[in-house]
Amino acid sequence: MKSISRFFWYCAGVHEDTLSKYPEEHSKYVSIGATIFFTGLFASLSGGYALYFIFKGAPLAIVYALVFGLIWGLAIFNLDRYIVLSIDKTKGGGKQFLQAFPRILLAVLIGIVISRPLELKIFDKEIRERLRVEYLVQQRAKIDTLNLTFEQKYATEYRQFNDLKKQTDSLESAIKSDRQKLNFEIFGNKTTETSGVMGYGPYAKMKEAQLKRQEAYLDTLRGQIQQKDLVLQERKSFEGILDQKLLSNKSLDSAVNVAGFADRNAALGNLKYKADGSIDESTENAVLFIALLFIFFECLPVFVKLMSGRDSYDQAMLSQRTVHDYESETAITVEKSALDKLEGFRTDVSIKNRMDRLNKRYKGEEDE
Repeated sequence: MKSISRFFWYCAGVHEDTLSKYPEEHSKYVSIGATIFFTGLFASLSGGYALYFIFKGAPLAIVYALVFGLIWGLAIFNLDRYIVLSIDKTKGGGKQFLQAFPRILLAVLIGIVISRPLELKIFDKEIRERLRVEYLVQQRAKIDTLNLTFEQKYATEYRQFNDLKKQTDSLESAIKSDRQKLNFEIFGNKTTETSGVMGYGPYAKMKEAQLKRQEAYLDTLRGQIQQKDLVLQERKSFEGILDQKLLSNKSLDSAVNVAGFADRNAALGNLKYKADGSIDESTENAVLFIALLFIFFECLPVFVKLMSGRDSYDQAMLSQRTVHDYESETAITVEKSALDKLEGFRTDVSIKNRMDRLNKRYKGEEDE
């Protein structure tokens, strides 16, 4: 139990020898250290999960995710530890808040970065369904665009094709009407265009001959339509338009499985929209609350440090810091005083050294 407490003390960045003198403060700094540790742990999981999607499909994707997750978690852990350590409890509450405000903003940013990959995992099922719909819509839009481009490219052929269809439809309607008139003529139904005499007379024969000519022409039009359609289909096949098909369930699952981090992140942002474009407030609030939860968790060590009053440990650290500061400031004065007292001795040594150099010089000149 003591080793766990000491580990969390290290996470909180306390001076262990000083804190051990104040048992009443142990639990507080264990809590602060545990909060910092678990923040780094969540950051490690988040970073590893994000990198796993970046390298998904690679042979060493899991190894990359573990290594990067560990590095990212240690970086966030060290940063949170510094943020808590840098808050000076010896100052007033207002000054402490101003001192901590930039650190709170940094903690909020870190919380947003940490929360996003974890949100992707939490809403994985909803994201996969959204991606299936989006991929299907994109494929349909792609096919529609290709067909529209093809129709614009071969506008003349399509105009001729549509004209033939209109003629065919008009001729089919006329043949149907003429066939009815022929039946009226044969069976003696009196109308404005029939004689009312029952039997297969000259007028009926004339109508039947005319009807055969129309049917022959209709067959010709249908042949032309079939030939024109065959030409258009061959050109579509040549340009690869016929190869574009809507994705099957199996293809959609495969596309969703290899979806990257950017696609999944965009899908998470679009979860709040319903099919009709309206806002789904329940989903939007769920995503927002989870993000706020991680942001608050990241800011929690700073808030705990701010909310706690100045304790015995803080006072002891202030006393040690004051002594060390004074010792550092007076060290220069001490060194100067020592040098001043050694001035006479240093002068004698300097004179002796100069005399020795002069004696060597004169002795050398005599030898020459």
